[in-house]
Amino acid sequence: MDHLPVFLRLQGRRALVVGGGAVAARKAELLLRCGAAVTFVAPELTGPAQQLLAADQARGRLQHLATSFSAEHLEGVAIVIAATDASLTNAAVAAAAHARALPVNVVDDAERSSFIMPAIIDRSPLVVAVGSQGAAPVLVRRIREQLEALLPERLGALARFAGRRRRDVQQALKPAQRRQFWEGIFAGRVSARVLDGDEAGAAAAFTAELGEFRAARAALGQVYLVGAGPGDPDLLTLRALQVLQQADVILYDRLVSAAVLERARRDALRLFVGKDAGTSSTPQERIHALAIDHARRGLTVVRLKGGDPFIFGRGGEEIQALSSAGIPVTVVPGITAGLAAAAAAGIALTHRKLAHSVTFVAGQFAGADALDWSALARPRHTVVFYMGVAQLEGIAAALLAAGAPATRPAAIIERASLPEQRIVRAGLAEIATRARAARIGAPALLIVGEVAAAAGDTELESLTAVLRGVA
Repeated sequence: MDHLPVFLRLQGRRALVVGGGAVAARKAELLLRCGAAVTFVAPELTGPAQQLLAADQARGRLQHLATSFSAEHLEGVAIVIAATDASLTNAAVAAAAHARALPVNVVDDAERSSFIMPAIIDRSPLVVAVGSQGAAPVLVRRIREQLEALLPERLGALARFAGRRRRDVQQALKPAQRRQFWEGIFAGRVSARVLDGDEAGAAAAFTAELGEFRAARAALGQVYLVGAGPGDPDLLTLRALQVLQQADVILYDRLVSAAVLERARRDALRLFVGKDAGTSSTPQERIHALAIDHARRGLTVVRLKGGDPFIFGRGGEEIQALSSAGIPVTVVPGITAGLAAAAAAGIALTHRKLAHSVTFVAGQFAGADALDWSALARPRHTVVFYMGVAQLEGIAAALLAAGAPATRPAAIIERASLPEQRIVRAGLAEIATRARAARIGAPALLIVGEVAAAAGDTELESLTAVLRGVA
């Protein structure tokens, strides 16, 4: 992020717009809406700027200096906009403003600007600003149009309604309770009535809901056990995203990507409680204790786990511990790594002609006596090994010993769904050697079965023919 988004208070302050054309008029109009006193500096004004000046005569907040720009015009100014079609003039304005440490925007010239004017959706006092740091203004306008269609016109009325009642909520509820209360207000009947124009009905409903919430609010908080998916934030479920925005505390593991954490509530307390085979890690009992302790303080806790909490995620243990402590728990499923990796590699885990069943296996427990290798080695069956990179040679050897052919297709997918994703394919007898040569590391997932051959491969076609013969 090269620019810090801010909302600048300009009420009663002076703003300078250098230029007298249509673009300058649009910028001046925006500044006037913010309460600024605006001065045009330009030898002459064109139609839109002249009209704006004439319309403001009664208020006297807009004036025109019919001259060329001089650095002296910056005296007492809070903000500067250069909107001429003369590059030299714009450069002079920018240089003079920078010399005085004044915020300056040069229209369509991000390099000379110290700030960039965003696209604005105005539902005052609610204002949404969208920017691309000067990279793609047309895309920004497109996004603004989409947001305009999504945001109700009376959203500002809802913001004002809530603002008038903030002190009542602060006096009635503890800090840890207020966010949950407001989320219910904005998602429920009070919000609907304000947006429908029934503020009297909304006020009565608000008073009733505040009383009910205060009376019924339990001392305990809430724990959400949330699947973060394979790492790509776009693969978060909608419910997971909603819960992350409500969290007071987030307990996350090592498979949760930084991009996913970026989607969480900004001021949530984030605690890393990762586990990693062979290295120091947070004991499971410590994770239970942290979740219980924060929930007992009335906070909303999100236990954020890579993939899905119930696929090799010890989610069952955590639910048991929290339930035993009397803590309410809600599970939000996630896209498990096996499904994401298969999709990323174009592998259908089941296939009408090639695979009639699929088994998920924890690779780190793939000891000689832990699994039914003969069942895993049978044809028309797909096996997905999680966390099996360190045991790759042993897994391949066990499958071969159980009767799987050396040519059975296998694919190992590293960091599935992320930009640095890599895929290595080979026959079962060669997959470990190929993966080692490619320096595949965790997190990675192994898929073994006829479906693991690349789509369209002649090998896949020949396997289909062989299996037809077996059938």
